Amino acid sequence: MAFTAKPYCSTPTKPPTLSARAPRSAHGLSAAAAATPSTVRLRAFAQRIRAQSQQQQQRRRRPEYVPHRIDDPNYVRIFDTTLRDGEQSPGATMTSAEKLVVARQLARLGVDIIEAGFPASSPDDLDAVRSIAIEVGNPVEEGAHVPVICGLSRCNKRDIDAAWEAVRNARRPRIHTFIATSEIHMQHKLRKTPEQVVAIAKEMVAYARSLGCPDVEFSPEDAGRSNREFLYHILEEVIKAGATTLNIPDTVGYTLPYEFGKLIADIKANTPGIENAIISTHCQNDLGLATANTLAGARAGARQLEVTINGIGERAGNASLEEVVMAIKCRGELLDGLYTGINSQHITLTSKMVQEHSGLHVQPHKAIVGANAFAHESGIHQDGMLKYKGTYEIISPDDIGLTRANEFGIVLGKLSGRHAVRSKLVELGYEISDKEFEDFFKRYKEVAEKKKRVTDEDIEALLSDEIFQPKVIWSLADVQATCGTLGLSTATVKLIAPDGEEKIGCSVGTGPVDAAYKAVDQIIQIPTVLREYGMTSVTEGIDAIATTRVVVTGDVTNNSKHALTGQSFNRSFSGSGAAMDIVVSSVRAYLSALNKMCSFAGAAKASSEVPESASVQRTE
Repeated sequence: MAFTAKPYCSTPTKPPTLSARAPRSAHGLSAAAAATPSTVRLRAFAQRIRAQSQQQQQRRRRPEYVPHRIDDPNYVRIFDTTLRDGEQSPGATMTSAEKLVVARQLARLGVDIIEAGFPASSPDDLDAVRSIAIEVGNPVEEGAHVPVICGLSRCNKRDIDAAWEAVRNARRPRIHTFIATSEIHMQHKLRKTPEQVVAIAKEMVAYARSLGCPDVEFSPEDAGRSNREFLYHILEEVIKAGATTLNIPDTVGYTLPYEFGKLIADIKANTPGIENAIISTHCQNDLGLATANTLAGARAGARQLEVTINGIGERAGNASLEEVVMAIKCRGELLDGLYTGINSQHITLTSKMVQEHSGLHVQPHKAIVGANAFAHESGIHQDGMLKYKGTYEIISPDDIGLTRANEFGIVLGKLSGRHAVRSKLVELGYEISDKEFEDFFKRYKEVAEKKKRVTDEDIEALLSDEIFQPKVIWSLADVQATCGTLGLSTATVKLIAPDGEEKIGCSVGTGPVDAAYKAVDQIIQIPTVLREYGMTSVTEGIDAIATTRVVVTGDVTNNSKHALTGQSFNRSFSGSGAAMDIVVSSVRAYLSALNKMCSFAGAAKASSEVPESASVQRTE
């Protein structure tokens, strides 16, 4: 079977690279980065696809804007209604200043039409739309993209007057007017007959044109549940009245993709005069089908797609701009070669800006812009990503302007395998033996089971605690402590002696750490003095790893002599430990210092027992 799937939809991945800090080794990323013949062929294929895509983009420039037609039949206009429908989300109200900032960013993103608001709803909204029309709807510099600025209105003169007042100063103004056409809306909401609705629609579209507005969009609200023949009729009449765009809303998100696609195709085939207007879609997400319905509409002939950033909007929201645009960019060959004028590298910034100003944050698993959209925690996926990013990413994060801290998007967690963890160590600059790695990996898994994500700082703390420690004489088996306001703190500690015997000590103290240290002293029975004790949180959050550092001194029998003065001094020994439990972290640090002390005492004792002749022999 011939290979036809592209490794990336647009920009292909680069071969894996290593951190400059880390030397190459026979294991870790260097082995993963080795180019196999199949990988080389895949990369070459990706480069050809990218070259073809770039050539295609050079040929496909945004057509000159004409309200009622698009000279390139494959071009799709993007109508962004974040500032109007998106702002209708509960709690998403933005100030006029915030709307202006978002509108400027939407222009940089390259949207064709910005629906800036509903001017008749309030004087503040009218002022906000007017500001956007003046500042965003006019060219700032020669050759810069200038979007159409649109204001929404109901089918009445007051609303239309307000909309025209708000947008008239834009270089390309548009009035968008609507009236319901489904039986349920006409009967229960409007309480008007179909004939009355058609008459109002015709009159108001004509009135909008009479004000001097050359671009009028008409929406039959709840078109997804409207009678087809009635739709054809009312759309024909508003085209005659001067409508340049016919927006077909699935107002309650009721239709399925094949239904909505057929609706658009039927309107295109059965509406007289449709060649003199642009068909548009507006899909709500009540059944989670807004993006699918929008794409179905585009494939059926719609050449304007109404969307919002992050999919925000009334109830369950709207079709998401980033999802629709990237689907067209990624699967354009299956959508009859459709393309947009969106600069997708502005998607991430725009998404974050809208989240910040609207207060509506996207869920981590949101397509394209969610925090997890380009993150990989599964061990199998991480292994594939390290070998070739195209194995589990169909879109390059660069395409949406996303810069991630890790080139491969790897997030270490409890599902991460040895390959990913060892690669992270190499990336951080650590080369350890296989035995040391297995010891470290066991500790890593213990932490990962309790902590959602393991950061670079966590890794380094665990390395210091597990690998870069003195020779183990006494090791920690278990520790249990109790404390509180109802009595003395107590601790029970189980240590493993140098001969492998388990020894248990119990003690009380002024706190759980003091009690645990006294229990350790009971077992080891080496006179020590705790000189310094410090604890820091490696990362933020309640599940952070705690790193403890202690300094202890022993008795006078372990005195050392200063190399220059020859005077004796009491040698100090430091130790460090890391764990998510502060008592465990503290005991690990204390044992680390005591093991250093024991090693020093053992070496000193051995040195004092060396025969004089042997000592002389070594100095010759």
